[in-house]
Amino acid sequence: MTQPVKFYQTGTFTVGNRLLAPEQRSVQASADRNNSLNSGHRACQGCGEALGARYAVDAAMRATQGQLIAANATGCLEVFSTPYPETSWQLPWIHSLFGNAAAVGTGIAAAMKVKGRHGVRVIAQGGDGGTTDIGFGCLSGMFERNDDVLYICYDNEAYMNTGVQRSSATPAGARTATTMAVGAAPGAAFGQGKNLPLIAMAHEIPYVATATVDDLHDLEAKVEKAMSLHGARYLHILVPCPLGWGSASHDTIKLARLARETGIFPVFEAERGEVTSMTKIRRRVPVEDYLKPQKRFAHLFGSPGQPEMLARIQADADRNIRRFKLLDAVEA
Repeated sequence: MTQPVKFYQTGTFTVGNRLLAPEQRSVQASADRNNSLNSGHRACQGCGEALGARYAVDAAMRATQGQLIAANATGCLEVFSTPYPETSWQLPWIHSLFGNAAAVGTGIAAAMKVKGRHGVRVIAQGGDGGTTDIGFGCLSGMFERNDDVLYICYDNEAYMNTGVQRSSATPAGARTATTMAVGAAPGAAFGQGKNLPLIAMAHEIPYVATATVDDLHDLEAKVEKAMSLHGARYLHILVPCPLGWGSASHDTIKLARLARETGIFPVFEAERGEVTSMTKIRRRVPVEDYLKPQKRFAHLFGSPGQPEMLARIQADADRNIRRFKLLDAVEA
């Protein structure tokens, strides 16, 4: 006897969450979800950015009762979601240039204020290239002016849409098209790049947070908290990229979790420049567990490998653990 296959699609409960109590379900498990980034987009299989954006924007839509406008920088998210003349977005959505999403978001917020539509909220979003590099000046200006915009950075740690070139969010040792795995110190150089969450904190804006796609309840909660506040807010989400990282598409969530559990990517919240909470590491693992499944770090292993570089990456993770108090004192 065979059982009919059931397909769970738009407007239904997702199969994984529908067995949970209603208060434990994510926004995606509700039949009332907005599907702001709907089906039909052209993201790669296992794309962390598509997952992160879907949850983040739907959480913002829920927090604002659908009164939301989005500005979106050029990049993967824009390209795979809006192949002309089609779109997967189901909210007012504006495509900005690569580097001015924060400025466009500021303009939208100003327009809504002038029109007296104070209930309409604004998010601006982009990848790490459009955020940490090309859009850095506009973003800092938005922070400095304390404009009423939530900026969301989907960090896949390189310019994935244009051929996997290094960005200032690319981790040390990683192979990209512009940081080849050759020479005595292969991959991206140590001592370069910038830490955008810490820079945002230095502006002492109302709210800064980091999140990963492995803990979607945490991601949703941080978006909703950000939307409950006014002024400049910044959310930095780690979104693994199977194409650029050289990882299996089914390992996206696993890698996001390992980034957090190794200490490579600390998950925390800050208000007015002060850390207010952090997600503790539940089971500390060595950085090798995170790096080995990614082909962009393959040159660090094997024979002869790069044990000195691995030691430096481990030292950086250990520093994050100390800096953000990610382990209980007994475990540390």
